[in-house]
Amino acid sequence: MIPFLHQMESVADTITGKLGIRFEKWPVFIAGILALVLAYLIMPSVVAFALAIALFLAPLWLPMLLVNGALIMWYILQRSEFIAAQKYILLEIRPPRNLVKTPLAMETFLTTIHLTGGEATWWARFTGGIRPSFSLEIASFEGQVHFFIWGRAAFRRIVESQLYAQYPGIQIIEAPDYTRLLSAKAPEWEVWGCDFKHTAAVPLPIKTYVEYGLDKVQKEPEQVDPLANLIEFMSSVGKGEYIWLQLVIRAHKGEIYGVSPGSISSNRLNKAGKPYTWKDEADEIIQDIRSKTRDSYTDIFTGEERPGFPNPTKGQMERMAAIERNVGKLAFDVGGRGIYLAKPDKFHGPMIAHLIALFKPFTSEGWNGINSTGWMKRFDDYPWEIGAEKKKQHFRKELVEAYRRRAFFYDPFFEGGLHLKDLMVMSTEELATIFHIPSQSVQAPGLTRIHSATREAPLDLPT
Repeated sequence: MIPFLHQMESVADTITGKLGIRFEKWPVFIAGILALVLAYLIMPSVVAFALAIALFLAPLWLPMLLVNGALIMWYILQRSEFIAAQKYILLEIRPPRNLVKTPLAMETFLTTIHLTGGEATWWARFTGGIRPSFSLEIASFEGQVHFFIWGRAAFRRIVESQLYAQYPGIQIIEAPDYTRLLSAKAPEWEVWGCDFKHTAAVPLPIKTYVEYGLDKVQKEPEQVDPLANLIEFMSSVGKGEYIWLQLVIRAHKGEIYGVSPGSISSNRLNKAGKPYTWKDEADEIIQDIRSKTRDSYTDIFTGEERPGFPNPTKGQMERMAAIERNVGKLAFDVGGRGIYLAKPDKFHGPMIAHLIALFKPFTSEGWNGINSTGWMKRFDDYPWEIGAEKKKQHFRKELVEAYRRRAFFYDPFFEGGLHLKDLMVMSTEELATIFHIPSQSVQAPGLTRIHSATREAPLDLPT
């Protein structure tokens, strides 16, 4: 680890945000070489002595560096081969017109695909094994909105049976990969996209369906489903316009905390010596809130300052209760990504602003929210951003490829989007809030529904 690397990254991000000056890898590397040459010209004896010491100690640090690098490359190679060897399937979910279900049905389904197998032993991890991941997707094709679930073909039976169990009457069909039906290449297509991340610490929940009262079946006029805003927006696109939205998920095991490149589990441990997860972070946040509720006082006999009794406000109590409820449920690592594609003559600039604010209905001030980041949002279009257009074209190509591969948790595609440490962690309740099969109360014109529920023939039908 390079000393003060985190501080340098923080300073670079601050300068980029305020001045629009970006620090690319190669210019910084060249600047470091020039600084070394300049130092040698100014004080050659000191630099030569430092290089001599580094060369003398090479038998100590060089093998460690080479072994660590080789191990990282091995894990990347083995994972890549394992991922490429799997067969994947895209299933489209078509809801009926008369569906009456709360998001709790989707939460129940999500618990059944919270799978951690495939990397239980060190040998399985060493040979590239990874736990299953799924992609929950909503896509708009010129205003027609469709729901999809992508994953390994081996889990098709589990996915279909559990979805039918919670949503009787829906139709599930195998669909072609819509992402590969368009070239998405310039100059045929204009592409803009971004990733999504939390606005606060991950244990803090977003505004879930429970806050909207959707944990209970309501009368249709009384229902307020925040997903309706998203579906209406995606229904508003016209001819030659497409919107793709994906949430790639896997069971949370703590890798995003203190993770190092190439590692297969969190290298940060909690007090019990186990991998540090979002529950440990939640405990720290709650303890911090509790400490702020104790007003100190001065002992009149000894003159010592002592902590008083806890006196939390209503907001503090609600915040702690919300965190405890959130981390009390199964959790997923979540990578969110959205793309807007359009023919050059159909590209509508204001759609970008809507895509950036796509998850505003789920954001709660003082708790947590979902904001856009990365990829095309990295560019501020300052006149001194030399080579920005070439970089944009590179990112557009990589963005589409990352979406097609449903890639978030492993190399490559970290350059333009989120890094592993920036991924969201969501409970099944949060995830079911932003992805569930909408009931009949959502009347978006572009939402594709089947005309009648599909059911199997009775088992006792005479033959």
